[in-house]
Amino acid sequence: MTDATRKRVMIVPCSGIGKAYGSVGREAMYTLLEDLRPDVTDAVCLSLLTLGDADAQAQVRDQPTITIDGCPSACAKVNVEAAGGKPAAEYRVYDVYRTHRDLKVRSVSELDDAGRTMARLLAEEIAAKVDELQ
Repeated sequence: MTDATRKRVMIVPCSGIGKAYGSVGREAMYTLLEDLRPDVTDAVCLSLLTLGDADAQAQVRDQPTITIDGCPSACAKVNVEAAGGKPAAEYRVYDVYRTHRDLKVRSVSELDDAGRTMARLLAEEIAAKVDELQ
């Protein structure tokens, strides 16, 4: 499959503004889009899905989609499914914390070293899944 025919993997992150794990999830998405897999990933805005935006809904129905949720409400996953999509993979920031309990995020306004490390670990895990989907 050439780059021109390859489908991009859509990343739908949590929008938990003001929540530490939401910040980690968004940072993981930025790391994927900007550093790890910039040529094969794109983001879908969760608020557009929630509002019923036709283009955002089409993206999650037509492209492989990965959700990143910061809390048990799983808003990214729930809204992808409500739009008619089926996540190819679902990630929860808390699962990274359970594996790396030494990484305690202390701020939501600006991620500290622990938060950035947690985001990088999550992004690397998701990047491996992106490679599988390609």
